[in-house]
Amino acid sequence: MQSLFSSDIQSLPLLARGKVRDNYAVGDDKILMVATDRISAFDVVMGQAIPGKGILLTQMALFWFEQLQHLCPNHLTHQAPESVVKEEDHAQVRERSMLVKRLKPLPIEAVVRGYLAGSAWSEYKAHQTACGIALPKGLQNASELAQPIFTPATKAAVGDHDENISFEQTVSLIGRDLAHQVREVSIALYTQARRIALQKGIIIADTKFEFGLNEKDELVLMDEILTPDSSRYWPLQTYKEGFNPPSYDKQYLRDWLESAQVDGAPWNKSAPAPTLPQQVIEETAKKYEEVWDLFKS
Repeated sequence: MQSLFSSDIQSLPLLARGKVRDNYAVGDDKILMVATDRISAFDVVMGQAIPGKGILLTQMALFWFEQLQHLCPNHLTHQAPESVVKEEDHAQVRERSMLVKRLKPLPIEAVVRGYLAGSAWSEYKAHQTACGIALPKGLQNASELAQPIFTPATKAAVGDHDENISFEQTVSLIGRDLAHQVREVSIALYTQARRIALQKGIIIADTKFEFGLNEKDELVLMDEILTPDSSRYWPLQTYKEGFNPPSYDKQYLRDWLESAQVDGAPWNKSAPAPTLPQQVIEETAKKYEEVWDLFKS
């Protein structure tokens, strides 16, 4: 499959290029989001694309928006992306784009964790907390939490690193009422998504949501949701507490990068990223395809 590392839509003005998505202005009230095949890890964009990744991310996000629309309004316009670009740009937007309402983004990432993994597990081992939240004694790597926890983070610019923040820091950024609403909605979204995923034989260990406010200051779900880029997916069949389960996400890429070297030294997790071997590209693409195939079945 031919990959798209960077889009070049001639019909519309470019607003911004993110780690994965290129955003174009459609009038004053809409945005065309084009999911490229770029991939980032440790907040660094890799120099090579993962073929088909942008299409998969878009189709998966659309699936979840439909499944969860009863819990929170989302930014979709339900208008075909091809309708706002010239014919010569259709190939770049087909299946990998969403035409969405322009919102005022909240300056946080709404992270919800149902299992102890990643940075939360590292913090727990040192302090028996996850993002400052006290947790019971005796938990292990990949332990299921008694209740999902809300662990927000800052929204970093391209090249910078996200940072976990406390709920009180979230309050200082967006206000107490809105912070409580974001926490409640995020946990409700995660809980419903986890229930759906378990029926497909998949555990959603954690995920992150992004929200914005519309012209009426109403909370709206935006960006992408519950894709392998924003979630930690584990196969239910092989899950075992105390061990790192294999992931249907970019954990394969992260694991390779942990041992990668640049100029004879371990990579420092700053740009530029190491050159990815073809096998790493293919295996990463396979992980994305596997989880989407399970949801489609």
